[in-house]
Amino acid sequence: AEPIPFDAYKDLAPEDLHLRIRRAKETLKDRLVLLVHNYQRDEVWQHADFTGDSLKLSQQAAREAKPFIVFCGVHFMAEAADLLTGPDQAVILPDLAAGCSMADMAEGESVERAWQELATVLDADKEITPVTYINSSAELKAFCGARGGTVCTSSNAAKVLAWAFARRPKALFFPDQHLGRNTGKRMGIPLEQMPLWDPAEPLGGLTPEAIGEARILLWKGFCSVHQMFRPQHIAYFRREHPGIHIIVHPECAMEVVDLADEVGSTETIIRTVRNAPEGTLWAVGTEINLVNRLKEECRGKKQVYFLCPTVCLCSTMFRIDAPHLCWALENLAEGQVVNRIVVPDEHRHWARTAIDRMLEISRS
Repeated sequence: AEPIPFDAYKDLAPEDLHLRIRRAKETLKDRLVLLVHNYQRDEVWQHADFTGDSLKLSQQAAREAKPFIVFCGVHFMAEAADLLTGPDQAVILPDLAAGCSMADMAEGESVERAWQELATVLDADKEITPVTYINSSAELKAFCGARGGTVCTSSNAAKVLAWAFARRPKALFFPDQHLGRNTGKRMGIPLEQMPLWDPAEPLGGLTPEAIGEARILLWKGFCSVHQMFRPQHIAYFRREHPGIHIIVHPECAMEVVDLADEVGSTETIIRTVRNAPEGTLWAVGTEINLVNRLKEECRGKKQVYFLCPTVCLCSTMFRIDAPHLCWALENLAEGQVVNRIVVPDEHRHWARTAIDRMLEISRS
């Protein structure tokens, strides 16, 4: 049988979609786990079996051991879930267009070229440990795994970099320059020892001397959402709301992180605001769907504000909506697996190796 075409879902009313999503979940029962990332829109969020950040959800998928894992996130998250689950489990991404602009800023060819260029200046395999943020493709994770490197999250980046420095004097950190810079600075590494590698420039736009003096080579990548938070936004809230607490994600620029009261992952932000004393005021610098849910949850107990005056949402994550979710689930209920994400064999072993190294580092 052919899969049900998506066009049949485009014009369905929201209440019809939600009823059909619930029915499809009931039909699939114990064969399905529905994972929803913290940044996802509410019309999808409300149907989640589990919510959280990308690594937490991928680990949850492995624990659940269900044959169908529908991951409402972006492509690299579904890849991570495929890496951590078994061959008898299918990971489905409701819309294949849900990518990540940051992850796309470090693709295989440019990273391979950078490594070859670095090898003209020093012995890259002996002097540099490649470290990639979990927000990256399986191909990039495999690149790190094959060269003695690993993966990090926004929570364990400092521990991972300390591990890397214990092995080799330098780290190549990608794709998010801000997480790398903020983590390195917190570890006491001077800014001049964390130069920016621009993959569009010969030798990353650096001199051999700068490469020789570097501790962390920061890849020129960033999150389009967190890049929008600026120091003047913090200044405004401090002026308008004396005593307010500012908490931001470490993907924000260093100038923003330095002015914040607290910095943390999505899970840390949620936990910190949720557990804060009643009557406190908070301005939160991360994706707007997460902040709006926190604001609603805290209504009447504490004030929660969105740090940016403009709407900062993850536009690629936003592509997963109720019509795409309903389409994916009803196809599964009919025995048709659509949009399955499978990491190619050429990347699977080393990408999984890189993740396993990170998990081992986190446990140590």
